[in-house]
Amino acid sequence: MNVEEIRDYCLSKPQATESFPFDDTSLVMKVCGKMFALIPLEATQTCITLKCDPDYAIELRDRYEAVTPAYHFNKKHWNTVFLDNTIKETDLVSWINQSYDLVVKGLTKKEKAGLGIQ
Repeated sequence: MNVEEIRDYCLSKPQATESFPFDDTSLVMKVCGKMFALIPLEATQTCITLKCDPDYAIELRDRYEAVTPAYHFNKKHWNTVFLDNTIKETDLVSWINQSYDLVVKGLTKKEKAGLGIQ
């Protein structure tokens, strides 16, 4: 997947929005104002930073050389995935879904109701 395809997929999630941080070098993908992904726009290699369950984050880092701790976030909960030939598109889509779902799980009842979730 390229940056545009990743962006489009993230925005296909219910109530997902995008914003630019102050420096306009990346896209921040949010649901109900809470970030589930960050896509650097000026990276030399296409990558995406995703929120993860801490145990799963470590498991992915151990299994894939292209998955590293996100040094600009809480390293226990965020991984940066560098897209290369070792990362399958189906895995990336699954990780985006997990990141989104993890953020949705932490929303308040009112926020979930706005998404149509009980």
